[in-house]
Amino acid sequence: MGQKILFEKIHIPGIKTYDVYRENGGYASVEKALKMNPDDITEEVKTSGLRGRGGAGFPVGLKWSFIDKKSGNPRHLVCNADESEPGTFKDRYLMEYIPHLLIEGMITSSFALGANLSYIYIRGEYMWVFKTLERAIKEAYAAGWLGKNIKGSGYDLDLHVHCGGGAYICGEETALIESLEGKRGNPRIKPPFPAVKGLWQNPTVVNNVESIATVPWIILNSGEDYSKIGLGRSTGTKLFSVSGHVKKPGVYEIEMGMTVDEFMNSDEYCGGMIDDRPLKGLIPGGSSVPILPKHLIFKTANGEDRLMTYESLSDGGFATGSSLGSGGFIVYNDTACIVRNTWNFSRFYHHESCGQCSPCREGTGWMEKILWRIENGQGTEEDIDLLWSIQAKIEGNTICPLGDAAAWPVAAAIRHFRDEFEYHVRFPEKIKNRDHFVNEPFEKVKHLLQNTTV
Repeated sequence: MGQKILFEKIHIPGIKTYDVYRENGGYASVEKALKMNPDDITEEVKTSGLRGRGGAGFPVGLKWSFIDKKSGNPRHLVCNADESEPGTFKDRYLMEYIPHLLIEGMITSSFALGANLSYIYIRGEYMWVFKTLERAIKEAYAAGWLGKNIKGSGYDLDLHVHCGGGAYICGEETALIESLEGKRGNPRIKPPFPAVKGLWQNPTVVNNVESIATVPWIILNSGEDYSKIGLGRSTGTKLFSVSGHVKKPGVYEIEMGMTVDEFMNSDEYCGGMIDDRPLKGLIPGGSSVPILPKHLIFKTANGEDRLMTYESLSDGGFATGSSLGSGGFIVYNDTACIVRNTWNFSRFYHHESCGQCSPCREGTGWMEKILWRIENGQGTEEDIDLLWSIQAKIEGNTICPLGDAAAWPVAAAIRHFRDEFEYHVRFPEKIKNRDHFVNEPFEKVKHLLQNTTV
């Protein structure tokens, strides 16, 4: 068993209540932090090498150091608990089962930033989790960890949970801030960055749930101790949300640096493929990152072991690699249809586009329609090339990364599974049955492509 930081106490009966959490060392990081210089807390987080766990992987301590402390304006910490990335559900697990860990992280982090008013912005569909957090915050106020003059330190902090309206775009930090202000959740053009002008034009830091929940361990131990866990620049532990065709789906905390092979096939974690069917593809970081075909999952293009780290999963760029992203680990066996799954993702991104940028607003809709045609036996060979052209014109041409998130899955699917797209085009009668690859896995019928031409 690897070291557990976030899940160390999660299975203690009653840990979601304040009394049990406190009995098991809860809020000790706040006690220690309140006696420290706030800048020293930031330095500890810098030393730890902790990278943002929401998808971008930007160093957390470095992000904190950017906050404007010279203007004299109020500062804010906002926790991004929107978690709308398909395939990702790790933050929900933390908030549902050990909510006080996040609250403790919010207090310690807010103190480091000099924030006296902080927010947890939670996804609208997580209503039961919202209520769990509300109860935990009420307990923290009653125990004196929130409010005026926390534990006689002279530090004040008010913490609120804000329930979003269920928009994926509000997972982008500036769209989240707009929504928190009561506006439509459209991303802002940067600069200025939130660290200078964020919530109500005040200096603001936005961090993910998992990132903030890690801070108490770093402060209680040390940034140096945290940096010794993991591998290279991928320090510490990471939560992965595992779904798809594996025997043991769920949320796992692992030390960074484990091989993908061990994570997927060991009994301690995913347990191997369900029904022992062949592996076909893997999306390692949520729906927005490129899918990897089977020959690039356990080994990189250079023949090295593929590791559960930021660097290894992205080895080879998007040509032969992918991204760790938000840790949404989606596994496909040979019965999966890549065209249908890509269409499903495109349908999601079209629906969730805010519409500000025409490449995303129009392009996501075009991709959805074309993929629907191909999946339903009405596509042409030219449609595949048209899809490639459209995704290339979306990527890098939008205000926020939603455009990239919509383009990358399509590009990777065509890059690695073009023969499946061609099969859909050339044999429309065979793919009209929704379970076409369940009945006849593609590996058993792809030889037909060699015997036909368009």
